[in-house]
Order: sequence, then C-alpha cells, then structure tokens
Amino acid sequence: MPIPKPEKIYFENTNLAYALSSEPEIGNVRETFFLNAMKNAGLAVNESKKSDFLVSRKWTFEIGGRNKTLQQIKGLENAFNVQDGITRGALQALPLWAFGFLSNTFLKES
Repeated sequence: MPIPKPEKIYFENTNLAYALSSEPEIGNVRETFFLNAMKNAGLAVNESKKSDFLVSRKWTFEIGGRNKTLQQIKGLENAFNVQDGITRGALQALPLWAFGFLSNTFLKES
C-alpha cells in the first residue's frame, strides 16, 4: 500500500521555502512562521478540522492575510484569525508578527 501524500509540509524555518523557490506559497510561509513560533514557545500544536491549527487543545487559529474574514472560525470558542499585513489586533484578529515574540523563557524550568 503506498504512503499517502501529506496535505501540507512545514519547514523548520521560513527561509528554507525561499531557498527552494523564488516565489514560495505565501500561505505556507505564514503558517510555517506561526507553527514555529508556537513550538518554540513550548506549546503543543495539532492540526484542526475546522481551521489551520489547534494549540494546546484549547485555542483555534486560522492564519491568513489582511483580508482574512472571521467566517471560517465563526461560532468556535477560543478562535482567532492571525493576519499578516496588519499592525495591531482587533476583536478576534491578531497580527502575525506578534507571535514572533513568543519564547519558552516564560515556561517553568526543569
């Protein structure tokens, strides 16, 4: 039985996408940035059937550009749009750049 093709592949670093392609798919670059920020903060990240990511089995995140609407996460609890190209958040819209400030330094040391 053949191994199924993965739906999405995320690199460890967004720069790798630019090294492999002169025009990488911007949606994948955004999602890669967000995923790596969450993982570097020590948070568990899973796929979600209703959005892009489910973080710590609690928060739902849909990643997109500045024109991304709330339609996809409508009715979901603890759901947020993470948008590239905005400078500040409002309601359920959070700027993608802000997730770059996350780190695991706030986590309890062993």
